[in-house]
Amino acid sequence: MTEYPAPRTAHTAHLESAELAAIRALLDDAFDGDFAEEDWDHALGGLHALITDPRDGSAVAHGSLVPRRVLHRGHSLRIGYVEAVAVRADARRQGLAGRIMATLEDLVDRAYVLGALSASDAGAALYAGRGWQVWPGGLAALGPTGVVPLPEEEGTTYVRPALGRTLPDPDATLFFDWRDGDVL
Repeated sequence: MTEYPAPRTAHTAHLESAELAAIRALLDDAFDGDFAEEDWDHALGGLHALITDPRDGSAVAHGSLVPRRVLHRGHSLRIGYVEAVAVRADARRQGLAGRIMATLEDLVDRAYVLGALSASDAGAALYAGRGWQVWPGGLAALGPTGVVPLPEEEGTTYVRPALGRTLPDPDATLFFDWRDGDVL
């Protein structure tokens, strides 16, 4: 079994084009070709946690944390939104996704009020096992033409308050900022 280094963190602006291409290739493979251009765009502009193979420098595990705004009970909350968590097929079941998430959670604790993410069926157990909770309240986005309810995201959107903070009122709706593609 290969011993992988600790995750490296870097802002999108500090990643070389070859590194970004390697991350994109990892994501395309990990999501079986179902990682759209909008999904890639959502993963950019924040901090990346990246584990590389010590043998050849290839991307083995990745996750990114991008800043977003959420309205909740009349307040604008600064949140860190987790995107593009993936592990190369030959390196799975070695704790690498947990190491990526620990790095991203530390960033949430240091810079945000709340962490949020949208989990696939395959990823839900990872997040729940780390203490992330399904958001029990409503979900919506502030779209170009007004409020867009997101009932299809209920049950798959997980949140985690930053260290020392409490979860916002779960009976209230979270209103996310708008973006192209999947809003959450």
